[in-house]
Amino acid sequence: MGDPPAESVLVVPRAALMGASGWRGVLDRETEPYLAVIGREGRFAPRAAMETDPRFKQVIPYLVLCDRGDYFLMRRTRAGVDARLHDRFSIGVGGHLNPGDVDLGGGLAREWAEEIEAAFVPEFRLVGLLNDDGTEVGRVHVGVVFIAEAAGRPVAVRERHKLEGRFVPPGDVLAVHERMESWSQLVFDFVSGRGAGVRGGTPGAGDEAPDPA
Repeated sequence: MGDPPAESVLVVPRAALMGASGWRGVLDRETEPYLAVIGREGRFAPRAAMETDPRFKQVIPYLVLCDRGDYFLMRRTRAGVDARLHDRFSIGVGGHLNPGDVDLGGGLAREWAEEIEAAFVPEFRLVGLLNDDGTEVGRVHVGVVFIAEAAGRPVAVRERHKLEGRFVPPGDVLAVHERMESWSQLVFDFVSGRGAGVRGGTPGAGDEAPDPA
């Protein structure tokens, strides 16, 4: 048997999307031009090569699932593929976009079906774009953040050997804040009101960072 085919993921040139400086946090205003750049400039490339090439940003739909004020908090076990994320906590459901996904919504729906065990598919509401160049993982990824409501319906993680997950109140998320992935820290701070979003300028224009909101 031969090796499995290499995974192709959607990437966008960093220069076209955000320039050299980018931003740190959730860009929650005037996101349409950035999404347009992803749609226009995005292309599929081998994931293995993109993981170490900061000229490109891998596009990740990133869903925060809530239940009447609680957050679906997950912990990544050591069985996961990416050792950089072992034993880290996360409030984000999502992953890379593949050629069969069609668009962000299609990719998010696929990730929901692959990662979450539930008898429903929620309404995914766009929140903003997430960036953090301060980590090895963050330098080569950009998140498109969505939020959804479980409204009391049962939810569980599907790959229990890789993840543990349950709804917890905000205080329990804060208790593990320092052990969360940087993206989850930034997103939780934003959606919980602990931190402000950032305001973008023109995609790919210059090296000036967006102004704080």
